[in-house]
Amino acid sequence: MTLSTQHQKHLVLLGAGNAHIHVLSTLASHALPDIKITLITPYPRQLYSGMVPGFVAGHYTLDDCVIPLEPLLKKTTVQWLPRRVTALNANQCTLTLDDGSEVSYDWLSVNTGPVQERKRLEQTLPGVCEYGLFVRPLEGFGALWPRVTELAQNTALRVVVLGGGAAGIELAMAMAYRLPTATVTLVTGGAAVGANYTPAVQQRIVKALVRRNITVLVDTAVSIQKEEVLLASGTRLACDVPVIATSAQAPAWLEDTSLTLNEAGILSAALRLAVDEHGFIAVDACQRSTSHPNVFAAGDVSTRMDLPLARSGVYAVRAGPALTKNLTAVIAGQEPSPHMPPEKTLNLLSCANQTAIASWGNYSAQGRWVWWLKDWIDRSFIKRYRRI
Repeated sequence: MTLSTQHQKHLVLLGAGNAHIHVLSTLASHALPDIKITLITPYPRQLYSGMVPGFVAGHYTLDDCVIPLEPLLKKTTVQWLPRRVTALNANQCTLTLDDGSEVSYDWLSVNTGPVQERKRLEQTLPGVCEYGLFVRPLEGFGALWPRVTELAQNTALRVVVLGGGAAGIELAMAMAYRLPTATVTLVTGGAAVGANYTPAVQQRIVKALVRRNITVLVDTAVSIQKEEVLLASGTRLACDVPVIATSAQAPAWLEDTSLTLNEAGILSAALRLAVDEHGFIAVDACQRSTSHPNVFAAGDVSTRMDLPLARSGVYAVRAGPALTKNLTAVIAGQEPSPHMPPEKTLNLLSCANQTAIASWGNYSAQGRWVWWLKDWIDRSFIKRYRRI
């Protein structure tokens, strides 16, 4: 199937992450003339990750946390393909979908959100595919979590959360809050809990975990078996629900269609899509591929090669307006503009009991008012795109 023609250029939006939600909302009021636009994403809605811990804790319903795509799409000429991508040929400008069909494009924008590649994780953590409760995709996790709460009504569950980053921390506290009879253990993966935060914030996190009676183990899981998680130290943790909240990975479809930059930052003559050492799409300050100028990427699937803190997922929420502006520019034959995110960003970490931790640079605070602020920001984000 080829969707572009000689007479009409084709923009493909791959994924419905936060940046693409903003692109769609802009298209609802400012259409791009003479351009065919296709959105490829398997789900008819976006489940906002910032509210998932609140859903787990019982503060939100699942519907409170979603942005339906249909209201956005009905005001545009965008065609939605409910499919997944299995391969990208950046030189030929084609995508292969999970039904075997092929989509060609003139411009491609990638904003799929973070993924957990199960086959890849199984190689380093045997048993994870059979026994693990994966946080990603969020739609799958959202469907399975109510089963855990039902099981907890008759059983004192033993929950082990794997991952010491923000997702693991928030989910561990949310689960301990929602399941008061459960024992919850957080396995950090070998790093200090909240290693990406300042020491002051780490101290606040540790104290919050202690108040929730959560055991923290600075260790790494090496296998998961029935009712048991084995750690690198030799410790065997009794476990009914192993929650996989490890860091984001590059999508599998990028593995065989990309070329890693060498130490000098030079691509070989093959000129396949450039990625960083972890497999994420390498982009410049304009969110444009460093090897293919007709490919843009934003959010957790990409790495800003011009920033010390390179992972673009850190700036995902703010990437939408800049991405929209740059896509509009290149379609009009103009040069895109650099997007420089602020040096400091406000980070809000839910503690589940309607309190939260705030950090901005070296400053931090904690309390119920921080939760109210986070709740207002999250609900406002959802309402903004539901009202389009």
